[in-house]
Amino acid sequence: MRAVREFVVAAAAIALVASCAPGSGSDDEGSQQTEDKKLTYLYFTDGPDEQATRNLLAEYKKKTGITVDLQIVPFDNLEQRLQARLSGSNAPDVARLTNIEPFRPDLLDLNTFQKASLDGKFLKGADAYVSGEGGELLAVPSDLTMNGPLVNVDQFKKAKVPLPDPKDPWTWDEMVKAAEKVQAANKTQNAIAMDVSGHRFSTMLSQYGTSFFDVSGKALAFDEAKATAAVKRFAELNDSGVMPKDLWLQAGTKYKGANEIFLAQQTPVYISGNWQVSAFAKEAKFNWAAAPNPCQEECGGFPGGKFMVSFKESKRQKQAADFIAFMNSKESQQRMAEEANFLPTRQDLISSGLTYPQRNADMQVYLADVARTPETAYGTTYSPAFSATATATVEELAKVLAGKATPEQAVGAIKAAAEKALGDVA
Repeated sequence: MRAVREFVVAAAAIALVASCAPGSGSDDEGSQQTEDKKLTYLYFTDGPDEQATRNLLAEYKKKTGITVDLQIVPFDNLEQRLQARLSGSNAPDVARLTNIEPFRPDLLDLNTFQKASLDGKFLKGADAYVSGEGGELLAVPSDLTMNGPLVNVDQFKKAKVPLPDPKDPWTWDEMVKAAEKVQAANKTQNAIAMDVSGHRFSTMLSQYGTSFFDVSGKALAFDEAKATAAVKRFAELNDSGVMPKDLWLQAGTKYKGANEIFLAQQTPVYISGNWQVSAFAKEAKFNWAAAPNPCQEECGGFPGGKFMVSFKESKRQKQAADFIAFMNSKESQQRMAEEANFLPTRQDLISSGLTYPQRNADMQVYLADVARTPETAYGTTYSPAFSATATATVEELAKVLAGKATPEQAVGAIKAAAEKALGDVA
């Protein structure tokens, strides 16, 4: 998600103002002041972020007197519900999204109210994605995710297999070999599990030396030979039982996590991401740890994250922009990251680094992989064409695993889907 090597230290100047919102036509001053003391925030939760968010909302109310109504919806229904609300002229003031593309025409230019506090303060790799054609700031990257393996430390110890050095990552061959030894020693069903996700498989593609799109996210950068090598390896691992083949075959094109397999101790290596750290700290009944991403042609993982947006329809545009600025100030992002085990998106925080009060060693593994991740991975994940391409990738991989397509055919279909997705958003 970011051209990390270009980061510069930036200072945040946050102005929290609770004044009358533009576009609000009430003549009743008292009623207007009451309305200005409340914002609606459409939200989905990854788990530990909910309480961290509520803590920040309480602080915001204490500072401004403004109550933020946190309206939590299931992630699977987020886009559908938001589209319905926009169609019904019932837009929330603020929303948390993973994909801004379906809503781009509806988004408020945050620079209208908070340019000094927000513009240029975040991951440079996201600039093209969050900017409008005229330079508008349509969204703020509010947190960063990094894909990577988690390992069952107890099972590795039983198998007398050493964990990888965070400063000297596994190669893919080394990771597979280690995982198979641990599988055999512990008699687990599988050795490695990966979430059913085009986003997660993009990690493997990047490590094999290719991504869907270039740094800009607007041009194809898909190397078919390198992608075919990754797909062949993925298929071999599933066919041999190293990976749980049924997981991908049964999921269709929908996301399905492999976290239950890992928590049930039926795989010693689980390729997921940093959002699992807080969850596993509570749920895992065994010792576990984050491991650095394996290297092939490239090292590092694959980024993702969330965005905060407001809408042109909001009757409280200024207050919404002020709230987004508060939530993404240096202080707020640091607090959110530390409480929810998230990765920050602010250049100044990434430059200075963070020390986490819980599972700090695991989070430092993810932070280290941020710098190892190729810039094309950031361009790809922030490309408006990525979502459709990732969905097509899951569909084509399932065909390979079901014996209905060869890796070469799947890669050709994925390339065609990526080209179509770019054309659809042009």
